[in-house]
Amino acid sequence: MGVGSIHASLGETMAIVVVDVALKPEILDPQGRAIVGALGRVGLSGVADVRQGKQFVLNIDGDVDEAKLAQIHEIAETLLSNPVIEDFTVQVRP
Repeated sequence: MGVGSIHASLGETMAIVVVDVALKPEILDPQGRAIVGALGRVGLSGVADVRQGKQFVLNIDGDVDEAKLAQIHEIAETLLSNPVIEDFTVQVRP
């Protein structure tokens, strides 16, 4: 039984916060370009562009209030992404 299952069985609330990080549109994405080429070789045509990125899923005990959300945004900007070349989005899931 995982930690999330234990918390859920005890009736505590748990939120999932998803941070998606991707290169800014103006930054060249060589891995994305390589994927576009590979898609054509495996028979999927019509894909104009691919942008690769990374995703972080945070399991948060309790509710995510404004203070916690601000802290997550700060962590996303300073630890999870490089703001010079990457953008990020934060999504809170119930």
